[in-house]
Amino acid sequence: MANDKAPVCAVVGVGPGNGEAFARRFAADGYAVALLARRAELSERLAKELPRARAYGCDAGDTASVEAAFGRIRADLGDVDVLIFNAGSGVWGTIEDVSPEDFERAWRVNALGLFLAARQAIPSMRRRGQGAIIVVGATASRRGVAGTAAFAPAKMAQKALAESMARHLWPAGIHVALIVVDGGVRSAAALARSPGRPEDALIAPSGIADIAAALVRQDRSAWSFEVEARPYAEKW
Repeated sequence: MANDKAPVCAVVGVGPGNGEAFARRFAADGYAVALLARRAELSERLAKELPRARAYGCDAGDTASVEAAFGRIRADLGDVDVLIFNAGSGVWGTIEDVSPEDFERAWRVNALGLFLAARQAIPSMRRRGQGAIIVVGATASRRGVAGTAAFAPAKMAQKALAESMARHLWPAGIHVALIVVDGGVRSAAALARSPGRPEDALIAPSGIADIAAALVRQDRSAWSFEVEARPYAEKW
């Protein structure tokens, strides 16, 4: 980068697990990392721990909040080179269980949030002719089961937007890709719920972060759009 400026990775949705793993991986790869989250405890701790990292309060489903956060990122760190959209929200339940507010909130965070964040990152990527937007999906990106009446429609809309973006932006040098997380993600709480279950039967957040880092480095002649993260023990 010019003037020895570190490339910038913005992680939208920094929480324990995948969000923290993305932050640590891209910081280790030499990026200045912008940590965006509604709750500041973890992102502020990581900002103190990781080199060239800063925390920003952001509600992914709110237009003004997203615009303000990215304005501060540009002022503090510079234009975003890699956008990782990890924000995800959804109340579990059937159509008889979830409220209209639950349904709308899931859509606002997962689909509208991606729309808003991407629109903040795309202009500078287009000017440079390069960049990457990595979207974190889920099993619900592909199918709706009874208990995902709010979550699955939101994740499917997110996937459709990501695919539309990829078809539009790839020729401009912007790599848009979707990671479908198909399986339980490893955490202390998840392991406690299933005593005796091997750790590698759950997806390591660091493994998902490795996929994102590999996608960012892919040669333009062999880009991937949809990549799965699934443990060996998962039924599919």
